[in-house]
Amino acid sequence: MNTRIEPKDRAFYLENGYFARPDFLSPEELEAWRAAVGNSVSARQGNGLPGTDRYDTKNKGEYGRDTFLQLINLWKDNPAIGRLILSEALGRMLCELSGLEGIRLWHDQALIKPPWGNPTAYHRDNPYWSFHDARALSIWVALDAATRDNGCLYYIPGSHRSGDFRNSGIGPRLGDIYGVLPEFAGVEPVAAPLPAGGCVIHNGLTIHGAGANMTPRPRRAMTGQFMPLRAVYNGIQNVLSDEEAASLKVGDPLEDRQRNPLLFQAG
Repeated sequence: MNTRIEPKDRAFYLENGYFARPDFLSPEELEAWRAAVGNSVSARQGNGLPGTDRYDTKNKGEYGRDTFLQLINLWKDNPAIGRLILSEALGRMLCELSGLEGIRLWHDQALIKPPWGNPTAYHRDNPYWSFHDARALSIWVALDAATRDNGCLYYIPGSHRSGDFRNSGIGPRLGDIYGVLPEFAGVEPVAAPLPAGGCVIHNGLTIHGAGANMTPRPRRAMTGQFMPLRAVYNGIQNVLSDEEAASLKVGDPLEDRQRNPLLFQAG
């Protein structure tokens, strides 16, 4: 993995809320990521989250099923995914880019846009999660080339600085987020096409979406969602199991190494 971060990279990320690295994976690493994700997708058989059907494909509705296949926490049932997404080098890279002193995994997810798949509405990530922190971030790794034809990501630069944790759903109305954050409705989106093996990292409050897949081939991506140290529970269940959510009260620290492994901590 190309994890080197220059001062200009951090400055761009802090200003715009996202940062693209086209040469993130070597060809050999790309094949390893593809194989690991492919094995997990086959083993899951549409089960979106271990132990519950809350994120299963069948529960997404017709529009959602044709937008993307979403499989979460693959690291929990595939050690190969764990070795990739829990890499200390990856954690260090994310901390250097964002200025964090340490980072834990919130969850991973494979996101596969099917052939002729619907566009993904503009949204933000962190408002869905079980903690709110303006420094949280995601990495999106292109397992296939992500183009304007097959559904690359689009970003609203600077939108992460709103400090607002409200959100909209991810449905057929692509601009619903602007009913919540109208001040960004006039900002021109920036496309982030990537070659296979490239990645883009974005802040959990950056508004982003993805275009439709206008091709007869799937567009595969593997992602990781990460939280700063000392994050606390906000009462949103998100990917927590019923038992995990029942065991937490608002304000409890999210520091369970079995649920949220530590990738990197400075010092």
